[in-house]
Amino acid sequence: AGAACITLGGDHAITLPILRAHVAKYGPVALIQCDAHTDTWPDDDASRIDHGTFCYKAVQEGLIDVAASAHVGIRTVVADNLGIKIHDARELHLRGADAVAADLRARVGGRPVYLSFDIDALDPAFAPGTGTPVWGGLSSAQAAGLLRGLAGINLVGGDVVEVCPPYDHAEITAVAAAHVAMELICLWGWTRR
Repeated sequence: AGAACITLGGDHAITLPILRAHVAKYGPVALIQCDAHTDTWPDDDASRIDHGTFCYKAVQEGLIDVAASAHVGIRTVVADNLGIKIHDARELHLRGADAVAADLRARVGGRPVYLSFDIDALDPAFAPGTGTPVWGGLSSAQAAGLLRGLAGINLVGGDVVEVCPPYDHAEITAVAAAHVAMELICLWGWTRR
């Protein structure tokens, strides 16, 4: 019907079945994943999905156009990133959100894009309420600049995941996640105005 799906989630494992649904409509998508981790840990147990392996499984299933996909904000290391481009947090700190956003726009081109935002892409100072925080992440201002710099991409869907309310002092993380969700809605609407 032309509607978008911006999902608010818990565990990042929810992204795999959502990607499957988007691929059923659009074919393989370009994935922009903002995260502290690549979630490409190998796991060949077909019955199991978890937050550290969903991207590995999505690549194995052919859901993601690897040549057009990227991880942003990464602060951990995995042996094989399966060919997905990495823009780690340090790069974003040094080059700036606008430069990384320009690279991402060029990488995805006009392809259908799914954007998955794990709240731990943000530094724990800006999003303490998550299960796997890693220091050195993006500030909320950098995340806003990055997302706004993506205006014009062909966003077909997205999610905001890994908010953990019991760890969220004063709802700092929930507020950040709500802003990310609103930016995703705006990105979807940008090319449909």
